[in-house]
Amino acid sequence: MQQSASSRPLVGVALVIGSCLSLPFGAAVAAQLFPVLGPWGVTSLRVAIAALLLVVIVRPRPRRWTREQWVAALLFGLSLAAMNGFFYAAIDRIPLGPAVAIEFLGPLVLAAILTRRLSDAVWVGVAVLGMALLFVDGIVGSEPLDPLGVVFILIAAGFWAMYIRTSARVGAMIPGSGGLAMGLVVAAVLLLPVGIPTATVVAADPQLLLLAGITAVLSSVIPYSFELAALRRLPQRVFGVLLSLEPAFATLAGWLVLGQNATPLRMLAIALVVTASVGTTLGIRRQRRRDNERDSRRERDDRRDEPDGVFTGPIPLPD
Repeated sequence: MQQSASSRPLVGVALVIGSCLSLPFGAAVAAQLFPVLGPWGVTSLRVAIAALLLVVIVRPRPRRWTREQWVAALLFGLSLAAMNGFFYAAIDRIPLGPAVAIEFLGPLVLAAILTRRLSDAVWVGVAVLGMALLFVDGIVGSEPLDPLGVVFILIAAGFWAMYIRTSARVGAMIPGSGGLAMGLVVAAVLLLPVGIPTATVVAADPQLLLLAGITAVLSSVIPYSFELAALRRLPQRVFGVLLSLEPAFATLAGWLVLGQNATPLRMLAIALVVTASVGTTLGIRRQRRRDNERDSRRERDDRRDEPDGVFTGPIPLPD
């Protein structure tokens, strides 16, 4: 059944929330592999498994692609490799919740640049305040943030903004999930130099391979598929602000899986972030309702303006 226009934004919101749930729990599982495989090794293994799964499921046909489609897929793959590699390098040094909060500066800045409505800017400001509180908590709290970890997560933030832009371009230019599958293949190839030593270690321990497979599904296959579909339904600025839910879920995943504590200041920051996400979601629904009402009025006005009983077709000419 054809999806109604009014339901598309709400489906997009649900997809982003699903991605925000899946990603941090995948990262928490991945962190347990760092002592054995290292963050870059885990990144390479996870991306390679995800690429293999999607290629088998999607069966992309890149031979039919244009040069522009290939360039979009290559840039998408570059953003995937760098964003994930530097993110894992960061959470090897700093807690998961603050890491995701700082990384979110990338899509937040992107949302602020792309916004055109005052309400969007207000919710971006609320989310920025939440990010600032999380950052302060990481500095003055019981667990000071490692400076090199902060540098890594800031680099990841820049590539996250690039990922949003290139993902939207791939979604618009390449139908289905073929662009995502080939983007992961490109990322896997770029990470191959750090992945070869990891493969030899995993081959001797099936349990490590199972954990890596779970990480690949939770951190790549599910969230990237959901986000690619969401970007076809939501403006990029709205998508960026909705991702502010992710620090909340990252803090929850760090607490449940890794035993990382959530301080009162961090919980206050999370409340601000969730408030921004809810405000953005409600704004989408109101804007969509206004657009539908405006379109309905325009159609009624057009029908009223049409003269009755006037023949407007071509006049037949004599033979």
